[in-house]
Amino acid sequence: MSHTQSRNYLDPKTLDKISRLDLRARLVVEGFITGQHKSPYHGFAVEFASHREYVPGDEIKHIDWKVWSKTDRFYIKEYEEETNLKMTIILDCSKSMRYGEQSDGWSKFDYGCTAAACFAYLAQQQQDSVGLVTFDTDIRKKLPSSSHPNHLKLLIHELEQTEPDNKTDVGDIFRRLAEEIGKRGMVVLVSDLFVDLETLKTSLQHFRHRRHEVVLFHVMHDHELTFPFVDNTMFKGLEIDMQLLTEPRALRQAYLESVEEYMHKVRKVCASNGVDHVMMNTKDPLDAALAGYLAFRTRTVRGAAKR
Repeated sequence: MSHTQSRNYLDPKTLDKISRLDLRARLVVEGFITGQHKSPYHGFAVEFASHREYVPGDEIKHIDWKVWSKTDRFYIKEYEEETNLKMTIILDCSKSMRYGEQSDGWSKFDYGCTAAACFAYLAQQQQDSVGLVTFDTDIRKKLPSSSHPNHLKLLIHELEQTEPDNKTDVGDIFRRLAEEIGKRGMVVLVSDLFVDLETLKTSLQHFRHRRHEVVLFHVMHDHELTFPFVDNTMFKGLEIDMQLLTEPRALRQAYLESVEEYMHKVRKVCASNGVDHVMMNTKDPLDAALAGYLAFRTRTVRGAAKR
């Protein structure tokens, strides 16, 4: 499969024609990796290990210039890969994630499920363990982390069987999960974040206090981000029993300003708690989500190398 052909599979409208979630994930991940001139990662968790003296033939880019400035000698930074990273994917399956079901494209839940399957597949490719938690107002399903090949099939089957329902409530759920996950690892949260900001802040802090790395994939439908409505429209609440008939053009500017303000606050909450915020628009190719994730990993490695 050529690079151009593989990228066609990454478009949500094309992927929607593929019913099997495991096949979607494989096509996205392998297409993404094939498209790289050089693999941007060598394991999810790469940590600085030690220094050793430079010898001819070593790559200059690994020289620690700070050490050189103090000792006038060349030393190489060595890194070690953790091949037993424990990843836990936490997927929001509340009613608001159903938005987009009737539109030309994916709902937020379809997009989030496929993204979750992609990250699970990518973790398995690197022999790391991955688990799954689905939630709304309570934990609906919990699969412990495992690196066994059959575990991925079980995880994807669970994603395929899940139907979004009920409201979103992360407060007590995240506190419990932070305690139950145990060993320090990576928590990947996939949600549209229809939650109170103070609750979100406290919830993320539960994971950070347990020294988990947290990556937040914020899934939004393109309609929610651009508000393209023109004619009189009936807006119905998905998590609250409310509807409103209105003229969208009169609301558009105020709505977009409110969304941008909320996004700014979410990014600020994440940054202040050491959580990486990755925006996911349901109309965007899924390789964008993978690229955002790997960019996060790159920043993490560079940050560790500077310390």
